[in-house]
Amino acid sequence: MDSSEIRSPQEGSLEGTPGTAMSRKKLAIYFIESEDRRMAFGRGYTAGSTPVDIHGKSIVDLSKTGGWIAAFFIFGNEMAERMAYFGLSVNMVAFMFYVMHRPFTSSSNAVNNFLGISQASSVLGGFLADAYLGRYWTIAIFTTIYLAGLTGITLCATIGKFVPNQEDCDQFSLLLGKCEPAKTWQMTYLYTFLYITAFGAAGIRPCVSSFGADQFDERSKNYKEHLDRFFNFFYLSVTIGAIMAFTAVVYVQMQYGWGSAFGSLAIAMGISNMVFFIGTPLYRHRLPGGSPLTRVAQVLVAAFRKRKAPFASSDFIGFYEVPGRHSAIKGSRKIPHTHHFRFLDKAALQLKEDGGNPSPWRLCTVTQVEEVKILLKLIPIPACTIMLNVVLTEFLTLSVQQAYTLNTHLGRLKLPVTCMPVFPGLSIFLILSLYYSIFVPIFRRITGHPHGASQLQRVGIGLAVSILSVAWAAIFERYRRNYAIKHEYEAIFLTAMPNLSAYWLLIQYCLIGVAEVFCIVGLLEFLYEEAPDAMKSIGSAYAALAGGLGCFVATIINNIIKSATGNIDKGQPSWLSQNINTGRFDYFYWLLTALSMINFCIFIYCAHRYKYRAQQDHEMMEKHEMSYVGSS
Repeated sequence: MDSSEIRSPQEGSLEGTPGTAMSRKKLAIYFIESEDRRMAFGRGYTAGSTPVDIHGKSIVDLSKTGGWIAAFFIFGNEMAERMAYFGLSVNMVAFMFYVMHRPFTSSSNAVNNFLGISQASSVLGGFLADAYLGRYWTIAIFTTIYLAGLTGITLCATIGKFVPNQEDCDQFSLLLGKCEPAKTWQMTYLYTFLYITAFGAAGIRPCVSSFGADQFDERSKNYKEHLDRFFNFFYLSVTIGAIMAFTAVVYVQMQYGWGSAFGSLAIAMGISNMVFFIGTPLYRHRLPGGSPLTRVAQVLVAAFRKRKAPFASSDFIGFYEVPGRHSAIKGSRKIPHTHHFRFLDKAALQLKEDGGNPSPWRLCTVTQVEEVKILLKLIPIPACTIMLNVVLTEFLTLSVQQAYTLNTHLGRLKLPVTCMPVFPGLSIFLILSLYYSIFVPIFRRITGHPHGASQLQRVGIGLAVSILSVAWAAIFERYRRNYAIKHEYEAIFLTAMPNLSAYWLLIQYCLIGVAEVFCIVGLLEFLYEEAPDAMKSIGSAYAALAGGLGCFVATIINNIIKSATGNIDKGQPSWLSQNINTGRFDYFYWLLTALSMINFCIFIYCAHRYKYRAQQDHEMMEKHEMSYVGSS
């Protein structure tokens, strides 16, 4: 049964009458072209996707709203959020170790959990935005929650009562675990506000990129180019925020203390909130389309209830769709029927027994069913980026441990170890700056793609480069460890080796920066373009969810490796020993390399099978035009 059988309720009377097949074919062509599919394959502001102002009224003159000016107000919010995110991820491990007197391993796991929760819970923010609040109000509410969390963390670092006694606690005492540990209520307070901050990020991350992309007119002939550049500039703002976290915030911490460092993050977030609200009159909004989870549940329930109903039954009327040009889902255009996941088509199977006013838990529209199909079809692509996020998470903590044993002097300037992660950010900044002048022309000659490489090709390039990055990390770590043992630094792992430069780490940092640019930017653009109209935020949340799962997977891998390779009774250190010189970080990096290669092969398979929605719609339009011409 194909999309030529899509029927609206009013067509029931046509069943069994002369010319029924012709009516169905005419309906199919109208259905596919009704949203102006010939204009960028249906990517125009039409029907339910028309932008509105903050009051929900249609915007008549689009020239007075949106565009790059509105997008730059949104960039500021993301820049501050990422500055706080990376500022906490780098400084919180050291804060818990040096101030709260927690073991380095548990501090790293706590921060990994913070990173994971802040990203994985983005699905909640995406759901609220698409279902009830809209992207603007979701950002507004959660960015305020974020600010409250940062304020609480600042108070923890500022008021002495919230931290354990720091007297008689030197570096030697820290290593021996002799310092007074933080009380349970002190850690509870810190964790509470840390996770409040993570919850605030959950509503910002899935909405900011989608809300920024909403500011561009999809009917414009330059829309694809604007969207491509927007996601690059968006990630550039992310990178600038990260660079500020790894440099300015670290400098403030060293000069003025932990309270000032965390306070600077709260101030930056407060300023960005003000800038975001100032731009309110310029923003274009999309109406929330109702609960997407309810729609998904209705499709699953309806498909299950009709699981035994055959497509060739005499009671079969057609695939159900509302009449007219508009979808029944607010903020969404109609989506043509596809042949993927045929078991879900049972939810749109209209039978005579359904009557004239069927329950949505028994009969769903084709568009509603196709929404669920798209969400399922998208899952393998972001899932393949989980491994990249595992590598990023491990680099964020393990490479800092490596840097503590190396000489971080740059001429006469000595960089703090916590500044080392700035180099991936700098490489990202450089690549994004040169992307259109150097990378696009080169890749255009190779691929023939007008934008240099397709979205999935960019994701694949990023995954491939990440393999090179972690492989180099393994090679250098083996050399660094052998050097430490040879020169009798094995026991003093927090002492820098003066003749071995930390800048050998730049190779793995720069490679992972290249991987991040291609993979994450390509993924964000891919998810925004491919997600259903009324589920854009949930589509963007897929990327954040992959990042969160990457953090959790990193913690799980770490725990498995520690328990499998270490034996306290026999005095055998694990690969991830706190003393990096007795551990085997090189073996661990080779394990990550092997897992990344397996993941890359899986991605190649999934990407090869994937069909872009625009390509799929175009093929269906040609098929039905040929079918219509043949029957005329």
